Amino acid sequence: MDAVTRRRFLAAATGAVAGGLLARVGDVHAAPAGFRGPLCLFSKHLPSLEAGPLVWAVKSIGFTGIDLTVRPGGHVAPERAAEDLPRFVKAARDEGVTVPMITTALVSASEPTARPILETAGAHGVALFKPGYYRYAFADVRKELADMAVELRGLAELGGQCGVALGFHNHAGYVGGGVWDVVPIVDALPPRWAGYYFDVRHAVVEGGDGGWRSALSAVAPRLKMIAVKDFFWEKGPKGWQQRSCPLGEGMVDWKAFYASLAHGGFNGPVSLHLEYEIPGATAAAKQEATLAAAARDLAVLKTGLAEAYGAS
Repeated sequence: MDAVTRRRFLAAATGAVAGGLLARVGDVHAAPAGFRGPLCLFSKHLPSLEAGPLVWAVKSIGFTGIDLTVRPGGHVAPERAAEDLPRFVKAARDEGVTVPMITTALVSASEPTARPILETAGAHGVALFKPGYYRYAFADVRKELADMAVELRGLAELGGQCGVALGFHNHAGYVGGGVWDVVPIVDALPPRWAGYYFDVRHAVVEGGDGGWRSALSAVAPRLKMIAVKDFFWEKGPKGWQQRSCPLGEGMVDWKAFYASLAHGGFNGPVSLHLEYEIPGATAAAKQEATLAAAARDLAVLKTGLAEAYGAS
């Protein structure tokens, strides 16, 4: 697909010419010096785009990878993983874009779609998967953790059989949100096939400044991939609530975070999320605004990584 075709696609799909979009955010194609991992866009934010248009869109604004949703309502429906996942991976590779990870809703190896998803991912070179979330009932948290450990172990074992490693995502409000409750569970699993998908935004929510630092230190030896997004606390009629915001405008200490990653030699996949509100009166307008937001946040991300990792 030549450059002219890509520009025409973007103009039609988003209502904006790619060149005009890039002019507003600077040279987003410049790679962060020293950092070698793939920079991925979480595909959740472009839900209506099919395989080819999704790949062209993310590549045009400077991403080198896609964190692909393989879950209900995602780009690949779980029951169609064997048919549709290879198509997305091929479309990406044909354009020089990687799919290093998939985001699933799997919480047990016994789910009927678990093996087809992971077998297909492994057969097509997808190295990592994010499982779904486990909830506390807050009735007997020790028993709840023990039950969760059995399910996670089964998923990790299945992933190992299929050649896809599990990255546990710490998300505020769920089991593992603060990391420390799941460290003994994840650390008991084979390190090749189970590790962490660290989300500093949620680590700050759960533990504040000291909390995210200790959590990152705990997961660092088995860090598989990271999520980047930002937030701040806001007091409203319902009390204090989290408010997501563009990268660099919230409470995450990005300079310290990137410095910690560089010190530990992390070069795995980075998944950029846009969880804040993005306006758009129409679907096309919202898609255009989403691409602009992604390009802007990507430029901020690259600058921070380059400062931390230095020259290659």
